[in-house]
Amino acid sequence: MEPGEYLFRREAGRMTTALTRIFGVHNLALAEDVVQDAFCRALEVWKLRGIPENPSGWLLRTAKNRAIDILRRERTARTFAPELGRLFESEWTLVPTVEELFRPDAIKDDQLRMMFSCCHPRLPEQAQIALVLQLLCGFSVGEIASAFLSSRSAIEKRIARAKKVLAGSKRLFDLADRDFSARLCAVQRALYLLFNEGYHSASPESAVRVDLCREAMRLGALLLAHALTATPATYALCALMSLDAARLPSRVDASGNLTTLFDQDRSRWDAQLIAEGRRLLEQSATGDELTEYHIEAAIAAVHASALRAEDTEWARIVLLYDQLRAIRPSPVVALNRAIAVAQVEGPERGLEEMRAIPDSDRLAGYPFYAAALGELELRSGRPETARERFQTALELARNPMEQRFLAKRLSACGDRSPAKTAGCG
Repeated sequence: MEPGEYLFRREAGRMTTALTRIFGVHNLALAEDVVQDAFCRALEVWKLRGIPENPSGWLLRTAKNRAIDILRRERTARTFAPELGRLFESEWTLVPTVEELFRPDAIKDDQLRMMFSCCHPRLPEQAQIALVLQLLCGFSVGEIASAFLSSRSAIEKRIARAKKVLAGSKRLFDLADRDFSARLCAVQRALYLLFNEGYHSASPESAVRVDLCREAMRLGALLLAHALTATPATYALCALMSLDAARLPSRVDASGNLTTLFDQDRSRWDAQLIAEGRRLLEQSATGDELTEYHIEAAIAAVHASALRAEDTEWARIVLLYDQLRAIRPSPVVALNRAIAVAQVEGPERGLEEMRAIPDSDRLAGYPFYAAALGELELRSGRPETARERFQTALELARNPMEQRFLAKRLSACGDRSPAKTAGCG
């Protein structure tokens, strides 16, 4: 991503949040218009005068001044944030109030409230994440559509429906509201799914979306920075993201090809993120709460402790997956457990576990389910069966990265060249 694009994306989320706090959630479109105006103004002015020394401050100041103009012009014709209405009626309080709401600490607090607003219980998870990406992370509709393998029109409709739900509240979510705990669980889940979409991307362009991972981690840091939201589950979630993100530098090799956990160059793992993940995991151990994030972070910590794949404590990982399966059973959890079982008890036992996965039909469209079957069939000495599994996986591949990876695994099964099938999909 270009530096300017990253700047605009980051500042879009900050400005939209501050303006929504001022105008009210029911005037969200107005807040977005002001942000767009600020960007257009920046492109015009910076082209002539050059980029200012503090571009973030310039953008925020432009948006703030535009907000003040709108409040002065429309305060008798439009209702704004209900809790701020009286402060906008007097010129003595209008400007100081807007100035205060554009302070960095105020914007951070309001970003947290915006995150909770996006995770409204009436919205499905995918709509919540789409709102988070657009309103807090500054992603365009086209970028969100690409991330979720959806059409632009479908995402536009999804976001439009979600914004109608938000508009009913008129103000950003108050962390003192009685449904705070339920909403916090939804926020944590949204960040978890956002990170996973980056780490195991279904995007047609790339199998890894580092930008999505970074945004999930940035928003997770906002949760950790507030006393109410820095719960053991939040610490565990952030530990998981840090430990998994530590492996991102080695998930793709120098040629742009995916590498498995077994083949990754572990010297490229980010030692600082691993240390941070371990620290956060220790802090998550306070209290009696044990969540899926705790267990998944513990699994990631076991992987991070092994200097080589063969040094991994696979038996411990199987036990952790047993715990995870009891808390949040799913076909994907069962698949990962089966892979760990194969490392402990051999490929035949792993295949038995895979065949016994409940609701395995839900994995039918997931290329790495067929690929995992292929790996274990190959290790069991059945290359013909393995070839069939890898061929199925290749046909399900979602992007060129996955195609190249699976074509390489197909070629390992024997003398049939995958050259003609590598470009399929």
